[in-house]
Amino acid sequence: MRTYEVILIVSPELDETAVAGIVEKTKGWITESGGAVEKVDLWGKRKLAYMIRKQRDGQYVYLLAKMSPAFTAELDRNLRYTEPVLRAMITVAA
Repeated sequence: MRTYEVILIVSPELDETAVAGIVEKTKGWITESGGAVEKVDLWGKRKLAYMIRKQRDGQYVYLLAKMSPAFTAELDRNLRYTEPVLRAMITVAA
């Protein structure tokens, strides 16, 4: 198990309950694979450096999780197919 940082940029049009649902879905995928989520931090709405899917703003979510390196590709694929997620980045925590 390695520690990873997962950063999500979610559509700015979603309310708090919809964002919480996406976070819970992501946490569920991580725990089902045998991992654990250590920290969740909602950074709120911020301006994007460039437009993504005709959006100028996005809601940022930070997760610190322990999971197997083999699962990162599957998590990335799941997040890519989740419609409200504009971008997702998974990096190894230092």
